[in-house]
Amino acid sequence: MFPSLPGLEILAGMIAPAVLISASASLIFSTANRLGRIFDRVNLLKSEIEALVEGKISYPEERLLYLKSQLTIQRKRAGLIQRSMASLYMATSLFVTSSLSLGIVVAFRSDAVWIPTLMALLGGIFLFLASVLLLYESRYNLRFISGQIDFAEFLKEKADERRGKIPEQGFSSKT
Repeated sequence: MFPSLPGLEILAGMIAPAVLISASASLIFSTANRLGRIFDRVNLLKSEIEALVEGKISYPEERLLYLKSQLTIQRKRAGLIQRSMASLYMATSLFVTSSLSLGIVVAFRSDAVWIPTLMALLGGIFLFLASVLLLYESRYNLRFISGQIDFAEFLKEKADERRGKIPEQGFSSKT
């Protein structure tokens, strides 16, 4: 099947997975950054828990409820990020395999054209899976941010209450 293809079409067939490899690499880079941000946020939450244990922070019950919910969200986010990175690495491997197998099929004038096609399709499936996982993870990031805003509003209400501006209201996490 491929022996009748001109050299440029074969080269184009090998380069197409390279473009997908580049796309996967960009997603891997940004996903690794997201994982780093989760690590940083967990460290900040841990520091706040330590200050809470030492009695250095006000509103310990409300803060403990808030911190537990935020840590739960970060744990779920980290798991989703890990699974998406594994999918992205698998997609990259499959795209490389597709490109290499196409070169081998052409070099040996084999009729196994289905192998590079299958590898590219599987790579696309893993790329799609990673994108779905990242989309799902972004919802947890929104929950984290909403929790941060809710707790900041609680602290503002408490500060206003101390100054006699509004009646007392407790913290209730919407996450």
